[in-house]
Amino acid sequence: MAGAVAAAGWRLGRRLRPCLSNWQPRGWRPGRRRLLCPAACGGSAPAVAVASKRPGRGQEADYCLDLVRKRDYESFLCSLLLPPESRPSAFALRAFNVELAQVKDSVSQKTIGLMRMHFWRKAVEDVYHDNPPHQPVAVELWKAIKRQKLTKMWLMKMIDEREKNLDDRPYRNIGELEAYAENTQSALLYLTLETLGVKDIHADHAASHIGKAQGIVTCLRATPYHASRGRIFLPMDICMLHGVSQEDFIRCNREKKVQDVVYDIASQAHVHLEHARSFQKNVPVKAYPAFLCTVAIEDYLNKIQKVDFDIFHSSLHRRNPLLPLHLYIRSWKKTY
Repeated sequence: MAGAVAAAGWRLGRRLRPCLSNWQPRGWRPGRRRLLCPAACGGSAPAVAVASKRPGRGQEADYCLDLVRKRDYESFLCSLLLPPESRPSAFALRAFNVELAQVKDSVSQKTIGLMRMHFWRKAVEDVYHDNPPHQPVAVELWKAIKRQKLTKMWLMKMIDEREKNLDDRPYRNIGELEAYAENTQSALLYLTLETLGVKDIHADHAASHIGKAQGIVTCLRATPYHASRGRIFLPMDICMLHGVSQEDFIRCNREKKVQDVVYDIASQAHVHLEHARSFQKNVPVKAYPAFLCTVAIEDYLNKIQKVDFDIFHSSLHRRNPLLPLHLYIRSWKKTY
């Protein structure tokens, strides 16, 4: 599988600087290669759950917006550029995703994590029976479902996949990581398309590949944070191919073989992003706002190449101050 990944990256040019159309082979020197940081869209370490005051009646929407702004900043920016009628639902979905994502890092025992996942599974069931629990994200999710008839299956897939991911073990291969991304990030994009009123097979196809690219990138971005806690989740097959152990990442080893692992994984994210863009002409323009996350994915891949795929480089943990402008331009051009 790892060999196929490398081959696919080479066929598509293995390029990345200064834009994805220039993805260069690993031996390419001018500018050396690069990375960014964890937290799906914030440029900081993955969110850790903190105690928060329950918002009063009518403040659920503000609670969701604030939660996404603090924990998933890039998604916050992307959601602001959605049509007004879709925006509240998008923030509810993103807040739901944040709640699920932070469970793993906020519990000390798997049993507690399973209990929280059980709460959200029951909450979704209750929401679809018009009986949402007194929890701000659940209430906003209920409103979103009433507005846009969101598909229950995707919400449940997100919960199921996050629950399986409570086990502290690395992905066995890149395919397993892609499956996780499909049932979390891609599922979130399918639901976002529903808030836009888009039902199109080409849009779904694009969402699948973009979600996988985002899932792979998120895994890479979170690696320094996880390594600091003695945990590594990168695909084992690619690590074994290059003779790299988990200990190499935990010790922040910056040898070429470690960078080769990062390069192969980043290349697969690039493959998915290019694939999604290859049939852009068939995707309804109405769906494009759901795919603005490609700007952040591309930004990360550009940065990781510039530091020669050194996943521990300090520059990769800084937010891009120009990201809001880049998002606005992409939105104005109506492209992804």
